Amino acid sequence: MEIRQLRAFTAIVETGTFTAGAQRVHITQAAVSMQIRQLEIEVGTPLFVRAPRKIILTEAGEALLERARRILREHDVAVAEIAELAGAERGRLRVGSASAMVSADPLPQILRELRERHPRAEVSIFSGTSEALVRQILAGELDMAFVSLPVEARGIQTETLSRDELVAIVSPHHKLAKQRVVSVFALAGEKLILGERGGNTRRLIDGLFEEAGVQPSIAMELSRLAAIKRMVEEEMGVGIIPLRSAREEIAEGRLVAWWIEGAQINWELGLAKLAGDYDSPISQTFTRLCKKHFDTKAQKPAPKQKAKPTGEKRKRAASAR
Repeated sequence: MEIRQLRAFTAIVETGTFTAGAQRVHITQAAVSMQIRQLEIEVGTPLFVRAPRKIILTEAGEALLERARRILREHDVAVAEIAELAGAERGRLRVGSASAMVSADPLPQILRELRERHPRAEVSIFSGTSEALVRQILAGELDMAFVSLPVEARGIQTETLSRDELVAIVSPHHKLAKQRVVSVFALAGEKLILGERGGNTRRLIDGLFEEAGVQPSIAMELSRLAAIKRMVEEEMGVGIIPLRSAREEIAEGRLVAWWIEGAQINWELGLAKLAGDYDSPISQTFTRLCKKHFDTKAQKPAPKQKAKPTGEKRKRAASAR
C-alpha cells in the first residue's frame, strides 16, 4: 500500500469520478485506474462500485477512507518535520482562500515577505468556498485557509483576523440611492446579486431573510466580490457584501452603501487549520505575517459614509419610505 495509491483513492472519493481524481493528483486517468487496481489487489476486495457517471464506495472502501486520510496526514507531518531539520528556510505550505479580497490584498504582500524568510519553501494557493476549503483541510489537502467564520466542523481550529459588517450596495443612479437605510422587506423586493451558496457570508444573508419571513428575489449568484460590485455598478441589481470590501468604490462615488435596518450582520474572516496539527516553521511565519497585515488594515479608516443611523433616525428614514 503506497502513499500515491492512497492519494489517488481519496482524490477519487472527494471529487466523485476517476477523471476528476486524476486531475487533482496530476496524473492520467489510466495511471489512476492502475493504482486503484493495484490497491484493490493488495487489500483483496473491490473499493468502488463503478456506476454510470459516478463511483460508489463499497463497505471496504468506506473502512479504508478514514484510515487513508489519517495515514496521509501523518505522512505529511513527517515530511514537514524532516524538512524542518533541513533548515527553516525550507518547507511546504498549501493555503486556501475563500476571499477574493484577501487574494488581491494583502495576500501578495504576505507571500512576498514569506518568501524572504523561507526562500526555498514550496507555497501553493487555492481558492474555493469556505465550506469546500474546510473539507480540504480535514482531508489533508490544505494546511490552512482564509474562511468566513464561524466554522462548525469538528477538528478545525480558527483564529479571527478581521471583522466587518454586511451592507447593501447600490449604484449611485438607483432611484433610492440617497437614502442610507433599507429594510429587509424592501431588500427582498430588489433584484439581489449575492455570493454563491456554500459560504458563511451567504448563510448569514439567507438567515436574515428567513428570520424576517420574506422570500428574496435573487437575480444572480456570483463567486467573486469583484463581479458582484461590477454588476451593481452597471445597475443590474443590489448586492450585499462586507462594507470594507467596497471601500474604494464608495469613496470614489461608484457605489452607495445602505445600512440594513434592524440588522446587525457581522462578518468575520479567520484563518482555519487542523486542530492539534504540527505547526511547522513556515506555517508559524505565515500566521504571524497574517496577524501583522490584518492589524495594519484594521487601523485604516473605513470608507467615507454618513454615520450609521440608529434609533429615531432609522425610524424617520423607514417612515419616509
